[in-house]
Amino acid sequence: MNRNLGLLALCQGLFLTNNVTFIAINGLVGLALAPLGWMATLPVMAYVVGGALSTGIVARTQQRFGRKASFQAGLMVALGSALLCAYAAFSRNFWLLCFATLVAGYYNANANLYRFAAAELAGRSAPEQAVSWVMAGGLLGAVVGPNLAAYTRTLLDVPFAGAYIALAVVALLGMAALSWIDFPPPPAKQEAHGGRPLSQIMRQPVFAVAALAGALSYGVMNLLMAATPIAMQQCALPFSDAALVLQWHVIGMFVPGFFTGNLIRRFGTLPVMGVGVALNLVCIVVALSGVELHQFLVALFLLGVGWNFLFTGATTLSLTAYRPEERDAAQGALNFFVFATLAVSSFSSGVLVTTQGWQLLNYGSLLPVVLTAAALAWLAFKQRNAAPATA
Repeated sequence: MNRNLGLLALCQGLFLTNNVTFIAINGLVGLALAPLGWMATLPVMAYVVGGALSTGIVARTQQRFGRKASFQAGLMVALGSALLCAYAAFSRNFWLLCFATLVAGYYNANANLYRFAAAELAGRSAPEQAVSWVMAGGLLGAVVGPNLAAYTRTLLDVPFAGAYIALAVVALLGMAALSWIDFPPPPAKQEAHGGRPLSQIMRQPVFAVAALAGALSYGVMNLLMAATPIAMQQCALPFSDAALVLQWHVIGMFVPGFFTGNLIRRFGTLPVMGVGVALNLVCIVVALSGVELHQFLVALFLLGVGWNFLFTGATTLSLTAYRPEERDAAQGALNFFVFATLAVSSFSSGVLVTTQGWQLLNYGSLLPVVLTAAALAWLAFKQRNAAPATA
């Protein structure tokens, strides 16, 4: 990795530190402050709804001001929203907490483009490896996020208020790292309309499958991950155990980033994504086998590895579906599908785990996993049939 990719990987790690800490604490803070128990994960849902609502704004900001300015704006929002979350915890204001996480979604939408920026920094040499390496930077979030939540949980008189303040410091570190990155200039637009219409881009089978696999893989991962701290609390397991499980989950999400790019280059994108689907299925089987610490830990670790294979593969697949001048519109659409799915899964996660239980939640996650498998098989079939005609 060159210096720019290394710094972008650090920014990815700080972003995931924010996300993992949010996942670890927002459901529990929500459970403590919500008027009704099933509302516990509304702050988690607000974070991803904010991301979905921000995708269009982020795409226009990136197009007008470039990668660097837009990414810095996202980090400024992260700083302000973390402080607002801390104030909501101090004032025990549930709806203010939801509003603060909704605003934080702008940072989420911005930072989710780091992986595409990585491919641009690499140029044509090895974009899939650049995406994989920068995503591997999220390993920092696996180490820091759960420990940050655990060690700052009682730092102040109000539970978890110290964690939100710590996230404001994390945002400042991200701003410092990003200031040293030199991004390539934005691609020149086509003279007339800046490329094909988005509807035409989205009708391509490659784009459709990349969008579906990216969105559903993230949705399943979020469905189970957001519910895990609450489910473990319901099973009388301590928060330290939940932090450990989340840590190993995020390790599973990002350690494969050191070699996923090489696997994709060697075996192809669709086979690696197929392994991701298989790992998701094994995760569900383990989760349904019991509710002891080791079962939560193994299931969430496998879920993380499966997500990495699927999401890195979906990102790599999408790079072949649009031209440079179509970048902002296409990437904005991909992120919108991810965030819309995350919004549904975040809300469903809290409702199902608090009203129906951990087992039904896992049974429900089988449907999107099977849909992803069917989409990959369909695209592989189309590509295999098209190969002789192309040859």
